[in-house]
Amino acid sequence: MVASAPELLSDALAGPGVDVHLVDPFPAGAGRIWRHAQSPLLAMNSMAADVTMWTDSSVVCDGPVAPGPSFWDWAQDLREHGDPRAELGPELADELAQVTASTFPSRRLQSHYLAAVLREVVGRAPAGMRVHVHRTTAEALDEADGRQVVTLADGTVLRGDAVVLASGHLDATPTDDEIALAARADEFGLRYLPPEQTSDSDLSVIAPGETVLARGLGLAFVDLVVLLFEGRGGRFVADPDDADPGRLRYEPCGREPVLVGGSPRGATYHSKPHYQLRAGLPPLPRFLGPDVTDDLIASGGPVDVATRVWPLMAKEIGWGWYHELFVGHPDRVRAGWDEFAGRFAAVAHGSPEEAALIAELVPDPLDRLDLTALDRPLDGVHAPDLDALQPLVRERIAEDLRRHVDERHTPHLGAFVAMLSVYTETTRLAGSGVLSPRSKARDMPWWQSFFNSVASGPPGFRVRQMLALSRAGYLRFLGAGMSVDIDADGFHATSTTLAGAGPVSTRVLVDARLPDPSVSRTVDGLLRGLLARGEAVEEVLYDDDGAPLRNTGLLSVRPADGALHTADGGVHERRFAVGPHTTVKVAGAFTRPGMNAQSLRYNDAVARAVLGALRGAASRAVPAA
Repeated sequence: MVASAPELLSDALAGPGVDVHLVDPFPAGAGRIWRHAQSPLLAMNSMAADVTMWTDSSVVCDGPVAPGPSFWDWAQDLREHGDPRAELGPELADELAQVTASTFPSRRLQSHYLAAVLREVVGRAPAGMRVHVHRTTAEALDEADGRQVVTLADGTVLRGDAVVLASGHLDATPTDDEIALAARADEFGLRYLPPEQTSDSDLSVIAPGETVLARGLGLAFVDLVVLLFEGRGGRFVADPDDADPGRLRYEPCGREPVLVGGSPRGATYHSKPHYQLRAGLPPLPRFLGPDVTDDLIASGGPVDVATRVWPLMAKEIGWGWYHELFVGHPDRVRAGWDEFAGRFAAVAHGSPEEAALIAELVPDPLDRLDLTALDRPLDGVHAPDLDALQPLVRERIAEDLRRHVDERHTPHLGAFVAMLSVYTETTRLAGSGVLSPRSKARDMPWWQSFFNSVASGPPGFRVRQMLALSRAGYLRFLGAGMSVDIDADGFHATSTTLAGAGPVSTRVLVDARLPDPSVSRTVDGLLRGLLARGEAVEEVLYDDDGAPLRNTGLLSVRPADGALHTADGGVHERRFAVGPHTTVKVAGAFTRPGMNAQSLRYNDAVARAVLGALRGAASRAVPAA
């Protein structure tokens, strides 16, 4: 908005001006997830050099590019030209001194970067644009005399001409299944922790020495591990061996539980890559670019992802992988990139011809992309009991870690970059309305889960910590296909990996994940009010025969600019929403510099739409958002 206001609101800026009100009960800039007031042990899931909040020359958008410092730029500048102790305090100043481009900084340090970004944005606001910060909650949104009326918890009433709901992940009341599970747990004297932000969970209900079940092995699970072990006083110390010089050993504090984790895949998310591309950015997009997406959208649908889109997605991911292999590691292939690229593009994904080409030109099977193994890392792993399973799962996780820290395996990063490109186009398709209902209900959730497992995994040091806890017996893996039953004796968990083995029984179950998005169950009174009046719509997917397939729980918005859909089939041109609670999904990670990031392009589109809505109000009074 600051970047585009001089172009789109020049008359208002020269006249009455523009007021922008930022409302957040948490510190502005950092917000809830990145606030300073949390455990110093919780880290970002991105390296310092891979985080920016600013557009750069790679970003293709309608508004002007507004460059600014990445996290790494900010950290270096503060160290060299600022006063870290005065700005950050001694603890974070000490951390800042140790940060490198490949460090995974603490979330508390990230809170200061985000605050600095907001200060810089406000400082760049053109003359006539005034920014007001309200440290409270917005409780209601109404409309009166053509203006948007926002009532705040502190009694303030704001009257504006446009509203943006940037609410982030929505807290929600439990689902019917979660309510029933909690009721039965209470009846039997058991403890059940429903889905929520792990950093906000009351983990004191987990006693030292007891066994705890955790459903989910994603990022919320990683936070759970951090807080239950190192957070209680345990320590990780170097314990290197010849095979893994970075190996760790866990030294207990005496307050540890035993954590048994499982999930559909049964293994932790793939480790973050700890290297850079040798071949530079692959030439993307190649198979699934904007032109292909435009044609699919223009077809009017229904478009089936599995048959029409996934083959293009898979080819694109392979293109990124093999470009890095052939250009970055020419000693490990039997042809040059140009020869391979031409032949690879000419054969269909999954065809015998493609398999023969790869077998001919890529001699080492470890250098070949295996999407099935990435998606289902425990395929083929079976054990008679939990004890026998542990070394098998550790072996898979340790091998995955090795491939993400050993520069011999940089094709993993090439595939990751290609997945980001693919994600941009699948997001456009998902929001266009042309996907078949079944694809949107089935294929897109699978793709989101697969993308998260590959692109949103923990940094390598966290994987080493989990392996150390597993070797020490404090962290145990249940395997793939986890299922849980409950009776008076406790929670009982089994898995398909342990088919035939007896269940693992505990008196504590943690659903280690965020709540499923749900506008209808949100605790946000403002959104509940909009939904009740038909001024907001929750997305429900229907089959061709009209039968409901899935309620996504997401706030329905116009894909082009985030304007809110209404129950009468219309769009509210002065109300917008952006973020993970909406039907426009962007990659759930911080933006990497130089990547023409979808998040920055979309934010630019939303910002310009908001300014367009304000433009019509400029002649009446001081426009506000």
